[in-house]
Amino acid sequence: MADTIYPILAAKCTEVMATPVPEVAPGAVGHAAYDSILRQLAIASVGIIGPGLGRDSSTWRLVLDLALHAKCPLVIDADGLNALAVSPRAKGKLGKNRVLTPHPGELARLTGKTADAINADRESAARKAAKEWGAIVVLKGAHTVVAHPDGRTSEDPHEVPALASGGTGDVLSGIIGGLIAQGSEPYAAAVTGVYVHAAAGRRISERLGDSGLLASDLLLEIPLVMNVLRQGGL
Repeated sequence: MADTIYPILAAKCTEVMATPVPEVAPGAVGHAAYDSILRQLAIASVGIIGPGLGRDSSTWRLVLDLALHAKCPLVIDADGLNALAVSPRAKGKLGKNRVLTPHPGELARLTGKTADAINADRESAARKAAKEWGAIVVLKGAHTVVAHPDGRTSEDPHEVPALASGGTGDVLSGIIGGLIAQGSEPYAAAVTGVYVHAAAGRRISERLGDSGLLASDLLLEIPLVMNVLRQGGL
């Protein structure tokens, strides 16, 4: 994490092992951190890039180089997707161990299509984007679609309005990354992660309704959902 926010987050999230890296502006990590992050990824099971990263041009170069050169699987979300959108040379070069998790607006930037056109045929849009970028694509929204570059797709049957809240997509990236770290291959992790994320949202909605859910509310629900799944439920 960026030097200036390291003391704050290290104190707030004491269970997380954090490494400060150089920044190009307060709170913004730039390309100067590339070597340090690449060394960390060399010994990691998976990396997650994008949430809260920022949109500095140096940050975008960092994301592109990590996306192209990191050996471990990567889940790329949020500002990481914005970085790829301005880096067309990455198209077709990411590989099957890269998982992109766009909402329709982000996929529009990645593909040059409109969000309306994407929502008109979400499965086709996700499949084409996966082939174009050479990566697994998780098109978020009602009935989230997961697409593999080889043409496979999976559509989650659930619509969970409560998950239309800032930060819940970042939690989904974390679930997918966590499943990969436990040994799942990226496509299976994406499909399972989407299901777990939606199930956790549904369970909270049953108690709280469809409004007012915070991303952090999902954290305690996820292990409960995973436990039910292991017992053959849901």
